[in-house]
Amino acid sequence: MIQADLITGFLGSGKTTFLKKYVRGLLDRGIRTGVLVNDYGAVNVDMLLLQDLLKDERCEVEMVLGGDYDCHRRRFKTKLIALAMSGCERVVIEPSGVYDVDEFFDVLHEEPLDRWYVPGSVIAVVDAALPEKLSRESEYLLVSQTADAGTVLLSRTQEASEEEMEATRNHLNRAMETFGCGRRFGSDLWTLPWDELTEEDLERIASGGHRSEPHVKLPVERNNAYSSRYYMNMKIPLPQLAETAEAILKDHGCGNVIRIKGFMETPEGWYEINAGKDTLELRPVEKGQAVIIVIGENLNPGKIDEQMKKAAVPA
Repeated sequence: MIQADLITGFLGSGKTTFLKKYVRGLLDRGIRTGVLVNDYGAVNVDMLLLQDLLKDERCEVEMVLGGDYDCHRRRFKTKLIALAMSGCERVVIEPSGVYDVDEFFDVLHEEPLDRWYVPGSVIAVVDAALPEKLSRESEYLLVSQTADAGTVLLSRTQEASEEEMEATRNHLNRAMETFGCGRRFGSDLWTLPWDELTEEDLERIASGGHRSEPHVKLPVERNNAYSSRYYMNMKIPLPQLAETAEAILKDHGCGNVIRIKGFMETPEGWYEINAGKDTLELRPVEKGQAVIIVIGENLNPGKIDEQMKKAAVPA
């Protein structure tokens, strides 16, 4: 049987960054590994960040994009079948940031996947400086993504204070209580900065398994709480892009914008942008795609369009 692992976490928590480190650890141990990037958006910029893995002949990378809920689920199953038939010994799945983990277990128990796959390790990634206030839907996703995780990793701990990490731990426990889950977190949260993780640490995480913790269900995936806005082939100088991202994230008139990500081509080459409420990263990358994606709850497209067009320069 092929072990299927899930790396889950809320929008902008750092799933893709950890995925690369985790899969590299599996490949270094000689495990032929499949990666399935599973997103509900129409464009998956995270796929471009996995180019290094694609260069390894022992790694197969697939992605699922777009479609309504049922169509997307069928595509997800088809890709898992393809990875099983390609000879992968282990498959690692990175879903969207608004993914309900119960779907992972449900799909693997459906025919014919139940003949090939067994649920493996569920790894939840949580921002070490988790915002104090989240919507009810976001609180539910936090519970769904961490309740059954064998390992819960805090991201960006090198940038967070002990007080912020303790507040995040308390937030997780309050959310568990709110949705009727009996799990509580203490010293079992991983707080080690990821660049300090050893091969032994990665092996422990890979063998962390999963749990089964009942909690109240909320059908977030099928409602319209979360949406995305895409901006293709716009030319925005990096300083203006950073200023615009910060402005959109802070402007409540734009809706509850949670994350802005994508790529921008400059005379010096491609740059990746990854911005959240308290973070903004602009870094050079080898390859990109001219797209900026704004993700959040109850978005106001007209207001966001206005901000983006104001920053853009004529083509």
